[in-house]
Amino acid sequence: MSETAAPDTPENIGWLGRLKAGLGRSSRSLTAGLDDLLRKRRLDAETLEGLEELLITADLGAAMAAKLSAAIGAERFAQDAAPDEVRARLAEEIAQTLAPVAVPLAVDAGHEPHVVLFVGVNGTGKTTTIGKLARQLRDRARSVTLVAADTFRAAAVAQLQEWGRRADCPVVTGAPGADPAGLAYQALTEARARATDVLLIDTAGRLQNKADLMAELGKIARVLSKIDAAAPHDVVLVLDATTGQNAHSQVELFRRAVPLTGLIVTKLDGSARGGVVVALSDRFALPIHALGVGEGIDDLRPFTAESFARGLLGLDR
Repeated sequence: MSETAAPDTPENIGWLGRLKAGLGRSSRSLTAGLDDLLRKRRLDAETLEGLEELLITADLGAAMAAKLSAAIGAERFAQDAAPDEVRARLAEEIAQTLAPVAVPLAVDAGHEPHVVLFVGVNGTGKTTTIGKLARQLRDRARSVTLVAADTFRAAAVAQLQEWGRRADCPVVTGAPGADPAGLAYQALTEARARATDVLLIDTAGRLQNKADLMAELGKIARVLSKIDAAAPHDVVLVLDATTGQNAHSQVELFRRAVPLTGLIVTKLDGSARGGVVVALSDRFALPIHALGVGEGIDDLRPFTAESFARGLLGLDR
């Protein structure tokens, strides 16, 4: 899928600035390593090996690092290697890899409602992400209902209720410790009766190695399908960029429990491990719907391949 460049509106330029700033720790680490590696050197076999190792340490993954170093070597082997030129070429290669997975989370008007189940481990910013998406959907005149299916943590319910207040959308809650699947069933039934556009379901954060909690996610999905055979229409895994390579095991294990349809990556502003987004794209080819680079409502935006790749390499747009 080719990527259409975003217009240079003040809003978009502001977001690109926040994205570049958010990726600052990742790009500084990577570009400093490239400068040291390529200063006054030719791209011979030894330099390319060093480039591959550098990309691996930047969390791009071994397979992707090998592809990128091979691509650079194929056209520049034995030539002088200007760091800025190599950075630009790497950004082009990374953008090509990322373009097919840069897919915004789309609401299908044929579903009433379009059901999105959000999953992830503790502390990824899942509830905040749901709240931001709800606000953005409401700003586009969509009717949205939130579901507090993390019934065991009062703080999680209260946080989602606060986002419901900000976004002006109802929040379905249950008694403390209520069955999350039963609550999801109730919420979908009520949302269909009201002809709600979108139902966003927040689930309890869980460690991916807890079999009983992972099985609970499967139960929620099965219960929803009893009302709408296609529901949930999206299952989105929210990942914290600071976890680095551990994100791979999270994707692997969560998709065994539920049919993952996409990813949202948060906390890029607090991590030097932004390269993991490239590795995840290369390995799993799951759509990456959005990125989070801060706490503000506008700091969660659709993922765009070229902007991310150039930000990761510390390049201006």
